[in-house]
Amino acid sequence: NGKTVDGIRVTGSPDSVKSAWETMTRSQKGFTVWFTGLPSAGKTTLAQLLADELTKRGHEVEVLDGDALRRQLSRGLGFTKQDRDENIRRVGFVCRLLTRHGTVAIAAAISPYRAVRDEVRAGIGNFVEVYVQTSLQTCIQRDVKGLYKKALAGEIKGFTGVDDPYEPPANPELTIETEREEPKESLFRILRRLEELGYVRPLTETSSTPEE
Repeated sequence: NGKTVDGIRVTGSPDSVKSAWETMTRSQKGFTVWFTGLPSAGKTTLAQLLADELTKRGHEVEVLDGDALRRQLSRGLGFTKQDRDENIRRVGFVCRLLTRHGTVAIAAAISPYRAVRDEVRAGIGNFVEVYVQTSLQTCIQRDVKGLYKKALAGEIKGFTGVDDPYEPPANPELTIETEREEPKESLFRILRRLEELGYVRPLTETSSTPEE
């Protein structure tokens, strides 16, 4: 007895065949990886690393960068709570469409408010929230645009982490502490979690880490 998926024959006990088949079938479906965290936490860096690796593994991948989407998809929106939530809903809508059509959508957006992130999660279903946890001081040091400096000087109002709140996820699928590990280490942990969740097929023992 057994099943054939993508030309691969899966055999064994009925329960093991069912489990293997469900994992393999799920890995062919689209899903969304949503990176959230303070400005300059490292979201975009990790999103691009993940996209490159998943592309190598044969997945169709789209990266949705928060800054680019602000310019293209949400032009005209401001930075009130209502506008921020609307921006995230729009990003979530795009992710939902991509996920529905079998693509891996990787969003890198500050998305500071927990309620709208949970709303987006509920709408997508296949949703993996990655909290990029980085201290405010480190984010300030990494900020090449100098936005934190302007916010601290009062030149920018409503800046997340300075005078506007960031609400960390209550139960993310994974928390990445960028101050304690290198980006490649974080990437490995993200891939391992996606494998555990059944979204990504594990590699063989001889190629279990991302390419250097």
